[in-house]
Amino acid sequence: METKVYILKNLCCANCAAQIEEKFNAHSGVEKATIVFNTRQLRLTAEEPDELVEELTRIARSVEPDVVITPREERSHQHQEHDHGGCERGHHHEEHEHDRNGCCCGHHHEQHQHGHGACGCGHHHEEHDHESRDHAGHGAESPVGLLAGAGLFVLGLVTKGWWSTGFFLAALVVLGWEIAVKAVRGLFRGRVLDENFLMSAAAIGAFCIGNAAEGVGVMLFYRVGEYFEHRAVERSRSQIMDAVDLRPETVTRLDGENRTVIPAEQARVGDVLLVRPGDRIPLDAVVVSGESRLDTAPITGEPVPVAVKPGDSVISGCVNTQGQLTVRVEKPLEESMVTRILRSVESAAAGKPKIDRFITRFARVYTPVVVGIAAATAIGPSLVTGDWEYWVYTALSFLVMSCPCALVLSVPLAFFAGIGAGSRKGILFKDGAAMEAMSGVRAVVMDKTGTLTKGDFRVQEIRGDEELLRLCAACEETSTHPIAVSVTAAARERGMQWSRPQELAEIPGRGIRAVVDGKVILCGNEKLMAENGVETPALEWEYGTRVLAAVDGVYAGALLISDTVKPDAAQAMERLRRKGYATVMLTGDAREAAQAVARELGVEECYGSLLPQQKLEILGNTRREKGAAMFVGDGINDAPVLAGADVGAAMGSGADAAIEAADVVFMTSQAGAIPEALDIASKTARIAWQNVVFALAVKLVVMVLGLLGYASMWLAVFADSGVAMLCVLNSIRLLYQKSKT
Repeated sequence: METKVYILKNLCCANCAAQIEEKFNAHSGVEKATIVFNTRQLRLTAEEPDELVEELTRIARSVEPDVVITPREERSHQHQEHDHGGCERGHHHEEHEHDRNGCCCGHHHEQHQHGHGACGCGHHHEEHDHESRDHAGHGAESPVGLLAGAGLFVLGLVTKGWWSTGFFLAALVVLGWEIAVKAVRGLFRGRVLDENFLMSAAAIGAFCIGNAAEGVGVMLFYRVGEYFEHRAVERSRSQIMDAVDLRPETVTRLDGENRTVIPAEQARVGDVLLVRPGDRIPLDAVVVSGESRLDTAPITGEPVPVAVKPGDSVISGCVNTQGQLTVRVEKPLEESMVTRILRSVESAAAGKPKIDRFITRFARVYTPVVVGIAAATAIGPSLVTGDWEYWVYTALSFLVMSCPCALVLSVPLAFFAGIGAGSRKGILFKDGAAMEAMSGVRAVVMDKTGTLTKGDFRVQEIRGDEELLRLCAACEETSTHPIAVSVTAAARERGMQWSRPQELAEIPGRGIRAVVDGKVILCGNEKLMAENGVETPALEWEYGTRVLAAVDGVYAGALLISDTVKPDAAQAMERLRRKGYATVMLTGDAREAAQAVARELGVEECYGSLLPQQKLEILGNTRREKGAAMFVGDGINDAPVLAGADVGAAMGSGADAAIEAADVVFMTSQAGAIPEALDIASKTARIAWQNVVFALAVKLVVMVLGLLGYASMWLAVFADSGVAMLCVLNSIRLLYQKSKT
């Protein structure tokens, strides 16, 4: 099976997208089809996906007549098609002269020098932006027809008699002819419950029973609502994709003294690129010359700029804030961090949470039920009371709000916004289902090394004089053990120099015996000292690895070596406790060391000296006792536990196996990302349910008011388009909320 991604152009309705997806999955040649309305993407899994495109296009057009399915184009030449007349952030651009006008960071650049990747608004806008422009002037989004119809509607209100009727009729034609055409097309395809047909029936019905002004007004405000709803959706999509699509369109390649601006996808590994102050790092690279500080917040969410110098690796998407740099490309565009983040967000949007799948199923039932209620309302009470005009009018108002678009559109958009908000903070959710599962987490289970601690062993304390450290470094210099590396690193930090041992013997499980400058040095643990008759004092260190030393058989002192706790770990644990999460630490390290770290950070439960299988068992017990659990780790041995948890989260600096097994990846590798991710997930789920409850409640209230004698098609329009627009705006507010510490 092969999976390919396609773009669905002219797809205007979220409910229609759900219907098309259902029809695609019913096709015998399709293994799986997923339509992401927020990105207009179709992810198709089949034996030969391209061979199905023509037939799937016909199926899609049975629902949306103008749908076009095209392969997702990669980067080549797309920058030439970009609408340079104006970008979403309000900047004015001349074609190919973006930087000439100045970039978001306020720096002036020469024409063609940096392309769109050079400045803060220089994102590459792929199909999602071009698709936004495809909708301009399409259907309900054309403002020209709206203005003309509104003018005729006003004339109908201020005139009388046949003039008034004529203006109303003309307004109805101007505003509704396109919807009516689509309704007729839908009827020929057997789609009686099509939104266009229902709205046309409501408007024409109101006109026919003598409520011409209300029929035209409903059509007008329906079109206005649709216009602003589409604008809100496209704006939301653009804002989310702008936040995660940091890929450059062009880069400046250096060849000696020559500078050449080339499309970013043409840059090859080994090319040397120029990065000026204010530019983004275009591709994953290594600094060749220059020193500067990089704003890594767009990628990792880290607010403090990072200093870089020749030899340092730099990640694409970070902003060069100070000096000019030249960098050597280490990864091409398709493998660089900016592309990985974009693809992760797109893939995440395709993974639908349970609430989204529920709403899709609910929508299939909702419209037929409401239409059935409308038919019963028109006939039943009319036969009893004889007031056909009122009850038909009430039934027509029900038809207006029979489309479930507010639900089908706003729920996935809420999760899409949540995924986008997370990516801006260096938190990559693998899909909406992972985010939904995280919103139900009650316990956070964490590994120690690499998660709560940095994983770099350092000399924390010296019991003895400075000479002790120099002698130990001489003994440990040739060893690659983490303890030995930490000893020599500490000595170098102090500017120490030492002689090479004349003799050196490593004693397994004990330490090292060496001869340095004619002195016999013992460097190791208590067993080594005891076996050589060296008396040692009682050491009261609570945790860490103790390295004892003796010179010519006499105890000389000891070093305490331990892992370093991450600076934000204590605050992160405090945030988790305040939110009511149970915290548990599992580690293979010694129990004493683990418990000391747990006490320092305030972790509630701690288990040390564990094998991977034991971690899995304790995780299972935690889930049974406390509820859904998230496990956070970074090592290869954490992969089984990550896969077995309700939600698995991996540090971005961890092993590839752990990252692959995880549902969420913390690119910052900071402990603070744990409560931040949980906060985003819970807010996203809350917003999604707010939309569901609000939309259904408003529709129910309006229906009840109609049955009680307070029917109004104006309220019905609000219950349809107005509610949809409010739900869209509610969905994207996560993008503007600041995190709480």
